[in-house]
Amino acid sequence: MSNIVVTPIPLAQMRTHRSTKWRDFPADVLPLPVAEMDFEIAEPIRTLLLEMVSHSDLGYLGSIPEVGTSFAKFAQMRWNWTVDPEQVHIVTDVGVGVVEVLRVLTQPGDKVLINSPVYHNFSTWIEETHVTKVDVPFGDVNSGYAIDFDGIENAYKSGVKIHLLCSPHNPLGRVYSRAELLKLVALAKEYNVIIISDEIHAPLTFSETQFIPFLSVGQDAQDLGVTVTAASKAWNLAGLKCAFVVSQSETMNSKLAALPEATHYRASLLGAFATATAFAEGGDWLDGALRTLDENRHFLKTLLSEKLPTVTYEIPACSYLAWIDLASLNLGDNPAKTLLEKGRVAFNPGESFSPNAQQYIRLNFATGHDVLEEAVNRIIKSL
Repeated sequence: MSNIVVTPIPLAQMRTHRSTKWRDFPADVLPLPVAEMDFEIAEPIRTLLLEMVSHSDLGYLGSIPEVGTSFAKFAQMRWNWTVDPEQVHIVTDVGVGVVEVLRVLTQPGDKVLINSPVYHNFSTWIEETHVTKVDVPFGDVNSGYAIDFDGIENAYKSGVKIHLLCSPHNPLGRVYSRAELLKLVALAKEYNVIIISDEIHAPLTFSETQFIPFLSVGQDAQDLGVTVTAASKAWNLAGLKCAFVVSQSETMNSKLAALPEATHYRASLLGAFATATAFAEGGDWLDGALRTLDENRHFLKTLLSEKLPTVTYEIPACSYLAWIDLASLNLGDNPAKTLLEKGRVAFNPGESFSPNAQQYIRLNFATGHDVLEEAVNRIIKSL
């Protein structure tokens, strides 16, 4: 077990950062929406990037088999999933990966299924590719965010071409079981549906829960499935721009051969080599980050229970995103807007994930305890 301790960067230092999280709001706003961590990056990645920059090694990205081989080793070790490195295709980021796969596998107007509430860019990607969105929502928190399999089957029957899956789930923090994935695979096979699984949060699954890669559940999944993922979420590398598409059958890999060649070359040289390094050498740092996030998810639960006991927050099984129901606080039709205006604290509004989630916010807890306490205090000041 790694003994690396990953601690949050102080707020004053974070405010000097140039990412969108820190530039989208005035200086008096405490920003907790964007899914990036307030942590120092892993030392092997830092060393690599400093070396490349100091050597002026900033050219175009070419062949990089290291991404496929390092991810395959990581997947085997962490999830007992055997990946063929030759079926790992570099893309700019997960959004670009999903869009380009949709362009290969669909025609404008084809139906693409989502399950809301879900990461808001799923809708953005659907709009960009001119396909038709079909939504079969999850059950509510009291049902454990149950999957509506009957609704999914009815949607498949209606002619859905693609099911876009968020696994593990953002913002619910839900991890699909093997039985659930197998049930989806059986339905998809029956109705000739392709499942694209966005697994960017997978390395951030907590130890009490087992993440099951979609393509690992059998031949049928491999024949009808595609995974899109990256190191960017788990190792905080979003700005370096590199992700990849994974297939696991000749059937699907032959379809992905139609991906434009440029999808590879539009990724970043720094991002691609940082990605390879993350999967090859970043495991100890990841374990340390997970320990910090584990502590934070429970700290937030205690904080809310003590200071805002009427709000609903279920501790997530993965990542660092809290899905919080603020309906009991009577903050109006858009609680996130009210909190920004009155409390000067920013969260993602629930309605961006589902029109039926207006009373929810998504909070990023990959930060310091002091920041989380201040965020909750600002909510209280808004009441």
